[in-house]
Formats: sequence, C-alpha cells, structure tokens
Amino acid sequence: MTGSPLVVLGDTLLDSDIIGTVSRLCPDAPVPVVDLSLQCQRPGGAGLAALLAARAGHQVTLVTALGADPPARSLAALLAAHVDVVAMPLRGATVCKTRVRAAGRSLLRIDSGDGRAAADPIDSDVQDALRDARAVLVADYGRGVATVRSLRAALAELACRVPVVWDPHPHGGVPIPGCRLITPNESEAATFASAADGLAIGAVLRQRWQCSAVAMTRGPHGALLTTSGGCLAVPVPDIVVPPGSDTCGAGDAFAAAVAGALLDDRSVTEAVTVAVGAASHFVADGGVSSIDSLASGREATHLLSAAPGLAARSVPDIAARVRRRGGRLVATGGCFDLLHPGHLSLLRQARALGDGLVVCLNSDESVRRLKGPSRPIVPAAGRIALLEALEPVDAVAVFDEDTPAELLAQLRPDIWVKGGDYTVAELPEAPLISRYGGQTVIIPLVEGYSTSRLVAAARDKP
Repeated sequence: MTGSPLVVLGDTLLDSDIIGTVSRLCPDAPVPVVDLSLQCQRPGGAGLAALLAARAGHQVTLVTALGADPPARSLAALLAAHVDVVAMPLRGATVCKTRVRAAGRSLLRIDSGDGRAAADPIDSDVQDALRDARAVLVADYGRGVATVRSLRAALAELACRVPVVWDPHPHGGVPIPGCRLITPNESEAATFASAADGLAIGAVLRQRWQCSAVAMTRGPHGALLTTSGGCLAVPVPDIVVPPGSDTCGAGDAFAAAVAGALLDDRSVTEAVTVAVGAASHFVADGGVSSIDSLASGREATHLLSAAPGLAARSVPDIAARVRRRGGRLVATGGCFDLLHPGHLSLLRQARALGDGLVVCLNSDESVRRLKGPSRPIVPAAGRIALLEALEPVDAVAVFDEDTPAELLAQLRPDIWVKGGDYTVAELPEAPLISRYGGQTVIIPLVEGYSTSRLVAAARDKP
C-alpha cells in the first residue's frame, strides 16, 4: 500500500448476484426457472472503486453516504477490512442492485432503495479526510454525494493542489472545474456532449467541464484520451478475454487504476494506459465474481486476484492489510522445488524482517527454463500448497517470467530477500527495488541443503 492517501468519494450501493442453474421453463409463464446455487454480495458504485484501489495496494479512505438499515450494515462489514470509511448521512433506504444469473449470463436485474445523500454541510471527519488526500476519485452514481454544495466547494479548492479524477453519471453532479481527468464511458460521453460526435466529443467535454483531460472509455476498444495536445487512442493490451465475460465493474476498475496511477505521479497518458490494462485484466480474471462475498448461511469472502498470476490467497489483500497498519511488506522468491530446512530458515528470517511475507514463486514453465526439462519435481499447485501451509508465509504469487521483476513492480515490497548464493549486484531486480525506495537483503544459506543436491543424491541411489 502506498503511503499517500487516495480518497474515493461517491455513492455506495449494495450489489448482489443470485446465481443458479436453468433447466426448465415456468409452467405458468414462458420464463426460466432458476434453481439457486448461491448468493453473493459486494460493495457497488464508489464502494467497489474504493475496494479495487485498496486491493491494488493503495491507502484508501472512502467518503460516502451510509444509512442504518441492514444493507448498510452489510456494506460497512464488507468494506471495514479494506478501506477507512467516513460516512455521510443518507436519507432513505440503501440502494441495492440484484442480478439473477445462470450459465455466466444475467437474466434479470432488480433494483431497490431510494436513498440519497443528505444535503447537509460536511462534518469535520469529511474535511479531515479531504485535507489529507493526495489524490481524489469521485465515483458519482447519481445518488447525491457529488451534489452536496459544501463537498463540491472543498473539492474545487482541492483540485488546485492534487489530482482529482471524476467518473461522471448522467443523473449526477456536474464535474467541478479543474479536474485532472474526467472518465465518462462512450454512451455517457455522447449524452453529455449532445450534438458532438466522434473525435470531437472529448474536445467539447473538456471545454465544457474545464478539465485538463477527458478519457472516454470504449470497452474492448480501449479509451480515447483528449488533452490540450489533441486526441489519443489507447488500445487494450494483448490479453485473452473469454467471449461473454462479465464486464460489470470494469468502469470502476478503470477509474480506480487511473486515480492510483496519478497518485503515483504518472502522466495522464501513462495513467490511462495503465487503467485500460487494469480494466481489461479485471474482466479477463472474472470481473466482480473474483471479489464476491458468499452468503450461503454464513459470511465468507472471495479474495480478489488483482493481477494475473496471483495465487488463491490474496496478495493485494495481505499487502493492504500490512501497510494499513503501518507495517513493512517483505517478499522473497524462488522455485522452492522440494522444500528443505534451508528454505524454511530463509522464510523464517525473511518474515522476521517485517509484518507480512509474500513468496514470489516461479511457475512450472519458468522453472523448466531455469533448471531444465526434468524440473520441477513438484508442480506449482503442490508448491503453493506447501508454502502456504508454512507459518512464516502469508501469501504466494506465481510469475511466468525468468525473474520476478514485473511482479515486484506491482507488489512494491519494502524489503526484497534473497538467499546468500547471490549478491545484490547480481540480482536483476535490485535496481527496481532501489528505485521506489525498497531495500534488498541477502540472507546466508544453511550449509548442506540444496534442491539440486537432493535430486542428484536421489538419482545416484541404487
């Protein structure tokens, strides 16, 4: 988690999916009968954007309107472990959106709740949250938070000092002047721009909203970024998105990623490129289904896979939890094929250096390239299970490359640990760690233990 606070501000909804199977039609009407398998709940709207930003490693404060009804209490519980919530008053019932789904497709959506943010002056907690912000994302879902006058005045003042990203809604507030970036989708942009079309839409909206840039998101076609320098098409990365993938939440994934990138001092062009990739990966990885909370007689949380290669135990969740408490995140890496006492010693010493340990594990293909066609002895699934069963290990992330540099660029551990068969100068990832202010630590090996030796000894025995 980065040390600079990101404030997400907007309307939070309770989203639910009722998931089942369909094998017959109702006898009294030509509609499918859904046999319920499970029901999932998750924060929606600004709550989803805040959750995604936190799972990406940012310190997030969510400013939103919350009521006191059961759905609001569910939302508070879903958010509490991941973000700091500063609640504004809500008048009316919490807005709930429920999808009925089968075979990976939505059959019906049911909306309920009339809640709107109360138009009261913002209190000292909201003022404090905004004062500490180093970037702001306004996730407007048309339920009144973005129209509170005192809040808009505070945002207008803040926009002179920090990047403000505004994700607008056709029934929401008009973006304040001075935003760094405004992110309508293609349909919303056409509505906002009225007579304008094509490449002119961004220019019209940029002038109307008096903002630095407009990024019009275009689903599988990426985004169209308009700045003072003109218009730039930002394509989606070369990844496989299965046909019929659930795109619910992709806009929030884009907005959270672009705000996070601006918080990290990226340029607007870089930020939009990062965000297009993040939204594409979000859809390819299963979309909102990867973060659902299962409600099947008991509460349980599905863990988010924030990037390709993350194992089932959520690495972003572990990282966010450690850093939210002011702790240090430690990472180490290797093949860990045939675990032995040397490995355990390394892991124990690495964990002792901080407050959470992530193991970056070579995939099977990566091990084969490094060690030869006869390795690994233990496939990745088995190596993950063994590592996660060890007390020092908090989470495991798998990478396909020859080095974990790409994974470390996402994870940004405070301390990177390697065994004593390396020096810092020999590690290709060491400059990356140094650039963002991390530290590389070499831990001496335990004499007499080596996976290669164990394999050779086993093969030499009659």
